[in-house]
Amino acid sequence: MRNTRALAVAGAAVAALGLSAPAAVAWETPSNITALPSVIAPGGQLTITVDGCRNGGTATSNAFSPTRLSPVGGGGGGKGNEGDRGGAGSGTARGTAVINSNARPGPYDITVDCNGRRMTKPQAFTVIGGVRGGIGGSTTTGATPTDVAIGGGLVAAAVVGGGVFWMRRRAERRI
Repeated sequence: MRNTRALAVAGAAVAALGLSAPAAVAWETPSNITALPSVIAPGGQLTITVDGCRNGGTATSNAFSPTRLSPVGGGGGGKGNEGDRGGAGSGTARGTAVINSNARPGPYDITVDCNGRRMTKPQAFTVIGGVRGGIGGSTTTGATPTDVAIGGGLVAAAVVGGGVFWMRRRAERRI
């Protein structure tokens, strides 16, 4: 009996939450800033999507130049999640930003100006370090002559130790 009541209360709570979700999209305040991919290298293209930004706007960050956000979807009333509230488009805006080639690795915020309102999503995406390409040894980082000498000494010690072990095993078989 208790399980039935708990299930009924949980179902009512989920239904109430589900019915209130479409009303949130009708607000003219930018919300739900999404940046894809969430991890990107310098020079990559980042797609920014903002809900509640009917007329488009601008996205800014320290990792890229200001980017124009354009409304998604066509004209005509009642499209998308708007139901019969009217309005053009789906209330979503999208833009593509190119990450600066000199952007340092780490998390970055995105600030959106839309419908006369401003919203910031902290740590919306992360820039990762670039890959060092080219022929081996072309960079100043890596193994130093001291590292090579230590590694060579360890390999030589392993060869000598293996030889001694093998010679002792060979001598034991003769007895």
